[in-house]
Amino acid sequence: MRAIAARANENRPGLGIVMMLGAYFLFALVDTSVKWLVVGGLHAFQLAFMRYAGAFVISMGQILVTGGSFRHLKTDHLGLVLLRAFLLLSATVVNFFVLKYLPLTLTSAIMFSAPVIVCALSWPLLGERVGPVRWGAIVLGFVGVLIIVRPFSVDFQWLALLSVYNALSMALYSIITRKLSGKVAIETMQFYLGFTGAVTMLPFGVWFWQTPTSVAQWGFMLALGIWAWAGHELLTRAHGFAPTNTLMPFTYSFLLYLTASGYLVFAHVPDQMTIFGALVVVVSGLIIWSRERRSVAVRPAA
Repeated sequence: MRAIAARANENRPGLGIVMMLGAYFLFALVDTSVKWLVVGGLHAFQLAFMRYAGAFVISMGQILVTGGSFRHLKTDHLGLVLLRAFLLLSATVVNFFVLKYLPLTLTSAIMFSAPVIVCALSWPLLGERVGPVRWGAIVLGFVGVLIIVRPFSVDFQWLALLSVYNALSMALYSIITRKLSGKVAIETMQFYLGFTGAVTMLPFGVWFWQTPTSVAQWGFMLALGIWAWAGHELLTRAHGFAPTNTLMPFTYSFLLYLTASGYLVFAHVPDQMTIFGALVVVVSGLIIWSRERRSVAVRPAA
């Protein structure tokens, strides 16, 4: 019956797409709010703690309100689950730090090289075959990143390399998630993600704490965890209504959201090289998506 229900849900791709767009809108709210807060004097470590602590409190409340059991938190893959949590946590902290100094469009454009890195690592780490077309798209994607970062230019900003680390961390995070899929419950991974982030960042959050000076700062800081949790909920549930290959192109809405918020909130207009590099990265990601979708379509049913 569950399998029938799952197939029925996957016949509602429109709802899945709307959820995907909503999820990335919430993630854009998080990044925009963090940039506004760190520019206003709050510390990145403090905000990272609030992001994970808020999400963890909501997850715990969800378990208690629904009468859920904590027995499902036991897993035979705890090491990978914790490594997955650390990768996302480290990417979050680094991202919150660089947002103070780099434009939203620059950080998001680099982050979108993560699917390209996933494809490049899928052969050595997952044993998945990567054909010449996808290897060409991988090379194209890295060329796009070089155009954005401009390592040999006088305008080079070394902090952009930290955003490249974020993309690598997110790629490894995605690969581990794929390996754990079907072996560890989503609720288990989400619990350990929130728990690891909150506990790890607690001492740093306390040490670097800067008391907000306005109601707006308090409001946006407290909202970080809510928006992050809600975004991940929508993202997870979206995959129950449409297959990944259908949803993947809509992840690029994040770049559009941040371009708009960067202009509206910070009056920042991305330069031509950043726009061109972002387009190159997006095209490479769409080529990979197209090839993967075609391979799934021709794969015989089990």
